[in-house]
Amino acid sequence: MKVLANDGISDSGKNALLEAGIEFIEAKVSQEHLINFINENQVDVLLVRSATKVREDLIDACASLKIIGRGGVGMDNIDVEYAIEKGLYVINTPNASSRSVAEMVFAHFLSLARFLHESNRLMPLEGDTHFSAMKKSFSKAVELEGKTLGVIGFGGIGKEVVKIGISLGMKVKVLTRKPRTEKIALRFFDGQEVYFEISTTNDWDQFLDGVDFLSINTPKTKDYVLDTPQFEKMKDGIFIVNTARGGVLNEVNLLQFIESGKIAGAALDVFENEPSPELPLLMNPNLSLSPHLGGNTLDAQEKIGTELAVQIIDIKKKL
Repeated sequence: MKVLANDGISDSGKNALLEAGIEFIEAKVSQEHLINFINENQVDVLLVRSATKVREDLIDACASLKIIGRGGVGMDNIDVEYAIEKGLYVINTPNASSRSVAEMVFAHFLSLARFLHESNRLMPLEGDTHFSAMKKSFSKAVELEGKTLGVIGFGGIGKEVVKIGISLGMKVKVLTRKPRTEKIALRFFDGQEVYFEISTTNDWDQFLDGVDFLSINTPKTKDYVLDTPQFEKMKDGIFIVNTARGGVLNEVNLLQFIESGKIAGAALDVFENEPSPELPLLMNPNLSLSPHLGGNTLDAQEKIGTELAVQIIDIKKKL
């Protein structure tokens, strides 16, 4: 069995595959040359992250493929249903990067709440001349403890966001398509575990009422999850973070509500026009921005590589 990890894989994942007697092809192939490369090398397994697209044409053209793997959660760059119809295995790593994405959510929340995103921009330029003025302008910061955290989506990432919120002393509200109740566990360094019962709602009015910090943690959606009707119902001074997918919120209308003061600030790790975000977003001082880094930690990459390797090895035994 031959594996091509076209968007890379951790050493732990690569070594696990090699130890199982699976050939690993060291290559990074451009999208336009990928079909030919797969066919010339008779690749059995194609692993991707978000850069490489696996569409119907590639699936049809590459008869040697048996497994398509996505290192991460979202599968929108793979025609999953078509691949399954063609008899291919399609795998991903839904939990490996959940903690990394959740920590990114709070990195942005804390940055927004303490004006770090803006002070980091201005200090190199004006720190020696306007130090006192900047200190005064950034004095209206807020703490997260005691505030209400709203989480849209309650999958692996949403649950990790809720856990961190609880650990910071926040009140938690969760919105899902269908209301449900689940238990989540906070595990501590000394072996203790504390369980919390979380009941979700699908009532927007109930959910948004009183929310101070809002995190979007849904898969890719056809329509906006957050748009004018939702923005209008929000509490004045809310902070919003999107680490889900570009297109789950209306970026143009978001800026309008920021400019009106309704939304105190927002953070975007993903963009509608990724990888070329709109200039008004990049220039807005009330936005904390990152280039789709949610799951990009060394820890997550190790977990992703290992999780993919385990699944591939298991499937190989069945073939």
